[in-house]
Formats: sequence, structure tokens, C-alpha cells
Amino acid sequence: MRKLEQLVFDNTFARLPEAFHSRLCPSPLPAPYLVSFNSAAAALLDLDPAQATRADFAGYFIGNRLLPGAEPLAMLYSGHQFGHYVPQLGDGRAILLGEIKNSAGEHWDVQLKGAGPTPFSRNSDGRAVLRSSIREYLCSEAMHGLGIPTTRALCIIGSDEEVFRESIETAAVITRLSPSHVRFGSFEVFYYNDQHDSLPVLADYVIAKHFPHLSNAPDKYVLFLNEVVTRTAQLMAHWQAVGFSHGVMNTDNMSILGLTFDYGPFGFMDAYDPGYVCNHSDYHGRYAYRQQPQIGHWNLSCLAQALLPILPVEAAKASLESFVPAYTEHYRQLMGRKLGLTQTSAEDMPLINTLLEIMHAGHVDYTNLFRSLSRFNTAAGEKNALLRDQFTDRAAFDAWARNYHARLQREPGTDAVREARMNKVNPKYILRNYLAQNAIAQAGRGHDFSEVDRLLTILQHPFDEQPEMGSYAAPPPDWAQHIEVSCSS
Repeated sequence: MRKLEQLVFDNTFARLPEAFHSRLCPSPLPAPYLVSFNSAAAALLDLDPAQATRADFAGYFIGNRLLPGAEPLAMLYSGHQFGHYVPQLGDGRAILLGEIKNSAGEHWDVQLKGAGPTPFSRNSDGRAVLRSSIREYLCSEAMHGLGIPTTRALCIIGSDEEVFRESIETAAVITRLSPSHVRFGSFEVFYYNDQHDSLPVLADYVIAKHFPHLSNAPDKYVLFLNEVVTRTAQLMAHWQAVGFSHGVMNTDNMSILGLTFDYGPFGFMDAYDPGYVCNHSDYHGRYAYRQQPQIGHWNLSCLAQALLPILPVEAAKASLESFVPAYTEHYRQLMGRKLGLTQTSAEDMPLINTLLEIMHAGHVDYTNLFRSLSRFNTAAGEKNALLRDQFTDRAAFDAWARNYHARLQREPGTDAVREARMNKVNPKYILRNYLAQNAIAQAGRGHDFSEVDRLLTILQHPFDEQPEMGSYAAPPPDWAQHIEVSCSS
């Protein structure tokens, strides 16, 4: 394990032409302090967790000091926001310190989010607040615990510097780790600015670094788009299967590697509702839960449009047409596993869809229902009282349970074997909004960050029973219905 001064930087993005970024240093914040440190993420950098106890640690990861080898910069991109093209966005409050190469040869971008204004800030202060930093920190690690591709979070550093959003809050910087921060909008900016010569430069960079098996292929740009389409389709299936809504699926928030990216007004559903809108600023429900696969496809069409100067139109169309089959197949497999099915076919979709319909009608908790479904007793047939009591229409559940019972008869193994299998894919713990809000409220009371650390530990193991933490699996209390998250979150 390494000390801070021993981290190995290999800043490949910084070696791209100046058109791709703007070099600058983070803006200092006064009196920084450690809010939370994630030793699991530190392992990605070969960083000794004991380094977090150093007196100067907070200064390095709030941007007051630079690590040896860092080459800080803000990345340029544009994007479609709520369906409308915005010509220039870029890192308005995030600064990439550089890329750390670990002992396994992996590169990890180290980015400070909330590190101050950049040339792309569009008159904003470039800051993040403690509230939103806690939410991203916890959710990125929760998603990783669920096995969903995501950026990671190393730490949160706080400062009592005041920041104005809807009200006065305090500043914080989250250190985000990712194999890459290149996004769909990174290509769009050069397409719409008629800087088409930059498109193959960026594409070649991404291919060489992340898809090296494509580097020598004559149709490498087509194959690259195919990879992005497949990864995005699978990511959408993961989100839908776990009941996660991103909230701001703009093209500048879409990772070229198919990672969950740029956490803002996200939300995990409580009661199943396909029309769930987690973003209070999304007045028309563009990014509602049920819309996410369609929006993912639409965003890919924006990326394909931006790549047209370097690939044939027909090839781009064919690549986009592969999205729906890829999404459908992956979603079916994920949902089948949630029902304990070892093999899933199109014939199983009515069973899946009917369950979702009666869950919606009865306002049944999405996460808890699937977790408890592992205890379905085939010997009792449809007479599974504890399950049916979660539904207002018990007759509808009984009818579904008969079909489910019949389908389970074709599965190998005992109920106990199936239960263990289902509990590996149906989480007991998710980051419900009220849990995040409790941690945020406690953090605001005298710098008490114990609840942040407690939630981090729970969410890193979402499939484990953790009996002493059982209350964290409870449905939300009544007051949680009034929690609102918006683009400022």
C-alpha cells in the first residue's frame, strides 16, 4: 500500500490537445475536515487507508494542495439537456487531478467535484454542498454493492464555507474515481462546433485506452459504437431491475463506458410506480423511471449523430437498432433471476409483468417484495400468507402465485437453494431517500458523520441480512413523502 506521495500518476487525458480541456488549479476552501473516507475505494489506488488520518489529507482532497504528479484540468463537453442541445457545458464544478495507475495496471481518474469555478462554470460558483456530496458518495458505493457499473467515491472533505442554493449550506468536495470521465457530450461538442478533426482523436484515445481489442479493426469506430450501445442497454436494464431512477439523463451525464454517472436527483423507488419521477425539477416527467430505456436509446442516437463524420450512416443505424434486443434480453435475465429462475425465456415475461402490475395497483414496496419473495413456499402453493398480505388485492396475488408455483416446478433444487440464489440478487438494503436525509440531517448537527459511515458500511453489503441493521430495510415513514430532490441536489 502506498502513501499519498507514492501514488503513480499517468495523465493520458492531459496529453490530448488543448481543445479537449482547460488547465487550472482547484480553488482553496478554508479549514477543511474529513467527513468520510472509503477504504474500499482507496484500494483501487493502492492507497494505504491510514493516510486518511494525516493532518494534511483533507487539504489534498479539497484542492488546497496538489498531489505530486497531478495535472489538474477541466474537461470540455456539450450535451442535450432535457432534450435541448446546449452548445458548451464542460466541467463547471469538477476538476480532474489526473489519472492514478495502480499495481494492476488500471488507470483511475481522480476528480474533485465541487473544487471551484472553471472556464465552463457559466457564472456559477463551482461548488458542491455537503448535502449533495453525501448523496453521491453513498449512492455510488451503493450501486457498486449492487453490482451495477458506476463511478466510485474515495472521500468527502467538508468546509464551513457558506454556499447558497435554495438556502445557505456548507461546502464540500467529493473525490470521484472512474476509469474515464469521457461522456456522450464529449463527442457532441466537436460535432456541433464543426471541429470534426477532433472526433477521431477522441475516439482513438478512448478505443486505445478502454477497447484496445478494437484498435486495429478496419471498422473500429462502428465496433466502438456497438460497444457503447450494448453497455448502455445493459446499464438501463440494471437500473430498471433494481428500481433506480437517475433523474437527469442528459447526454452530458451519460458515460461512454456505460457507468452510472453524475449523481444528482436520483432515487430508488419505494412503492412500485412505473411513472416515478425522482427529480422535482423534471416538470414534464421526461426522465421518469419507465422512460429510462427509451431515453438511453435516444441519447445513443445523439452520440451516433455526433460520430457520423467518422462512420457510415447505415452502420450507425444498425448499431442503434441493436439497443432494444440487447436491453430486452438483459432485463429479462435480470428479472428472471429476481424470481429465482435459472433460465428465462420470452414466455416468462407475462409472469414478470403481471407481478409488476399488481404491485403497482397495490402500492407494494418494490425492494421488500422481491426480497421476501425468496421465501415463497412451493409446498404451500399460492397460500403464502406473509407474501399475499403485502397486496391489497389478495385474489390477484393468489392467481399470480398459482402461475409462479407452476413455473417453479420446472426449476431444479429445493426452496432453500432457490432462496439463497434469490437473496444474492434481491437486495435487502437500498439507499432510500429518507435514509440519506437522516444522514444529511445528522451531519448538519455538530459535524456528526457517524450515520454517513454507518450507511456506507450497510450499503456495501446490500444482500447480507445484517440482523443488527434490520431497521434500515424498513419502508419510508410518512414524513419521507415530503422529501424533494432537484437538480441542485
